[in-house]
Amino acid sequence: MRKLLTSLGIAALVSFSSLGTAHAAGDAVEMKSVAWKHGGIFGTYDRAAAQRGLQVYREVCAGCHGLGLVAFRTLSDLGFSEEEIKAIAAESEYVDGPDGEGEMFDRPGKPSDKFPAPFPNEQAARASNGGAYPPDLSLMSKARPNGDNYLYSLLTGYGDAPADFNLAEGMNYNAYFAGHQIAMPPPLSEDAVEYSDGTPATVDQMAKDVTVFLAWAAEPKLEQRKSVGLRVILFLLILAAVFYAVKRKVWSDLH
Repeated sequence: MRKLLTSLGIAALVSFSSLGTAHAAGDAVEMKSVAWKHGGIFGTYDRAAAQRGLQVYREVCAGCHGLGLVAFRTLSDLGFSEEEIKAIAAESEYVDGPDGEGEMFDRPGKPSDKFPAPFPNEQAARASNGGAYPPDLSLMSKARPNGDNYLYSLLTGYGDAPADFNLAEGMNYNAYFAGHQIAMPPPLSEDAVEYSDGTPATVDQMAKDVTVFLAWAAEPKLEQRKSVGLRVILFLLILAAVFYAVKRKVWSDLH
């Protein structure tokens, strides 16, 4: 039994150690690594980057990928005002009802609505994308090992296939995607968006910004979780010190 548990432990460690690697057919590629501002126990989201990332998502990604678990009203966490959120939500249209006559009707979005899906169903999504299904991005940062670096690497990993690589028709070469073949064409190109804050919209910059936004979308309460965790650790340290002092006092007369 002990040998079995040891073997399982070693296997788990080997599996865990491979999380920073993008596996492809027959080989493995180290993903790019970025020192994200929201990483580490004291990390917080870069709100300027996340706001730019929202723009990249809306202008580039939203045509194929949904964000169905994120409500517009939560954008207040990124610094958007109530009026800005209402304006963003109103740009989308939703089917609602029934009305007093039992009919469904279209209405503009409200802050309580979630980001709309680009397609009515999976079949329609596949039909519009050559059979490939564009996944919802709400939890994508958490759905992949080392998710933030994975997303950034994937978005910046497009290029020409090596001469000896057999690239299937209709596929695109990506150094960091499993098998190196991906149905999604390169989504980012230089100046694909025009940032209102004047930040140059390079592919690298847009990839980082939308990654920060998707990291926030997947875990909007990350900062609160870290804050609570630090307070708990501080409390436990103080409590341990008090217990140690009490123990010293109680046993001080014994030798």
